[in-house]
Amino acid sequence: MWPLLKVGGGHGTERDVAVVANLSARVGSIGDNRLGGWHSYRSSKTALNQLTKTVSVEFARKKDPIICLLLHPGTVDTDLSRPFQRNVPEGKLFTKEFSVQKLLSIINNAKSRDNGKFLAWDGQEIPW
Repeated sequence: MWPLLKVGGGHGTERDVAVVANLSARVGSIGDNRLGGWHSYRSSKTALNQLTKTVSVEFARKKDPIICLLLHPGTVDTDLSRPFQRNVPEGKLFTKEFSVQKLLSIINNAKSRDNGKFLAWDGQEIPW
């Protein structure tokens, strides 16, 4: 995939880089873990975060026109979140459409300086 991304960096778009955006979750942040629990889910997201960060370093080192982002969609009203929704603060349970719109905005506005960042749905950077 790397060669195709390299060639496609900005090709046919207004951006100067190709974007690899991986969906993660805030619970994958080691620095933001204040509750514990969810061991398997947290560790799988943390592994995705590490892989994405490592690949972003490789892209930058090789000066390839590719950036990697990790995106946290917020708590979205899905079957996965249903058992936990009672703990979600008012106004923080999002529709799928709202979350997708926010994430696409981040992707569409991503610049080279955003390579390797872990961003929430609202554009706020999440600690590693």
